[in-house]
Amino acid sequence: MTPLAHEEKTDILEEITTLLDRRKVRTARSKLVVLLDPDIADLLSEMTAEQRLMAFNLLPTDDATEVFSLLNTDLQEEIISNLKGLRLKNLINEMEPDDRAVMLEELPDEYLERLLSIIQPEERAETEKILSYPAESVGRILTPSYIDVRPDWSIQQALNHIREYGADAEIINIIYVTDDQERFVDFIFLRELILANPDAKVESLLEGNYVSLNVTDDQEEAVVTMGRYDLPALPVVDDDNRLVGIVTFDDVADVAADEVTEDFQKGGAVAPLEISYREASIWALFQKRIGWLFILIFVNLVSSGVIAAYEETLASVISLAFFIPLLIASGGNAGSQSAILLVRAIATGDVKLTQWFSIISKEILVGLVLGLVLGLGSYFLGIFRGGPAIGVIVGLSMVAIVFVSNIIGAVLPFVLTRANIDPAVAGSPLITSIADSVGLLIYFSIATAVLSGAIPFP
Repeated sequence: MTPLAHEEKTDILEEITTLLDRRKVRTARSKLVVLLDPDIADLLSEMTAEQRLMAFNLLPTDDATEVFSLLNTDLQEEIISNLKGLRLKNLINEMEPDDRAVMLEELPDEYLERLLSIIQPEERAETEKILSYPAESVGRILTPSYIDVRPDWSIQQALNHIREYGADAEIINIIYVTDDQERFVDFIFLRELILANPDAKVESLLEGNYVSLNVTDDQEEAVVTMGRYDLPALPVVDDDNRLVGIVTFDDVADVAADEVTEDFQKGGAVAPLEISYREASIWALFQKRIGWLFILIFVNLVSSGVIAAYEETLASVISLAFFIPLLIASGGNAGSQSAILLVRAIATGDVKLTQWFSIISKEILVGLVLGLVLGLGSYFLGIFRGGPAIGVIVGLSMVAIVFVSNIIGAVLPFVLTRANIDPAVAGSPLITSIADSVGLLIYFSIATAVLSGAIPFP
């Protein structure tokens, strides 16, 4: 099976919904069950409530569980409210513990008592344990479904254990090694076990050079670690080094996608959306945007104040106004470039807070070179549009504005990170607003100095 293209989804959606409306459920089921689970989830989200429930009930339990975990909270709530008896019990108990924990955390309280009462004791204990970990921690996305063996077992004994319990594991290509107290020792790949001498000990394959995560680590740490070491899954341990679960690539990929989306939204001066844009209401979008817009208004009031303070200078040489958009836009762009590069570098671990001095020193030189190059071009443009004096004013202002804005863009992510604020908020709107105010102050200060003779020019 291959993923459906957009046009194919539209066609199959129309075909299946028509069959459902005509109550041709067997034909509808045959069309539905051959699709990939993510495609089924997409189709369900486009159906009416009645069609969605009919289609969901046509799915086998295993497929229904996977599809259900891919739906948003509103649709999960809708389906749960209409399912009863054994179908609901099987659905909830077959879910992966981490998916079940996410669902229970997001559903309204009125559903919790009902669902907790039908979860089997072992499954309930696993779910409650995951929910006990801090929000946004690695513990919230781990799965306790893994295969572990003992270092003193023979290779053959380990393989027999894998055959017996491997069907219940999230992944089987990585085998984890623990001692009698479940303390993590190392991990090995299944390929190594298969190729090893059956009479050898598991410990003979161990290298003692492993990576692991703590349950309280931030989820972003899982993204960075998995990318750095190119592993499909990572072991998760508690403070006593006991293996409590693993995080797999699919969960980490979801975290990475969510973090990138959140950073984009923060960089655009929008409070992060907890749901997709398509699902967000007009009121939700308004709430997420209005706060930052008010903050930026107050920042921009500084720009208005600067222009008002230099009203006489601007009135005496009206050609100065021609270059305001050019200068403040260049400053904002330079600052945004610097901020975006460093925000991403900090997020990926490429840059550490302790390296702030070398990074700022680098950006000082970069900003100076950028300012000089842009300043030279602006000097000739100023002469062309307003004469030698304007050329000097615009050229010097461009050098100073780009230089200072670049430093602001480099410093702000470090300051925000040190203050435990996500540096992603140092995005284009904030940097641009700050650069506008600083740029206007620099521009009119230089203009006043040149026109008054304090700064001579040829």
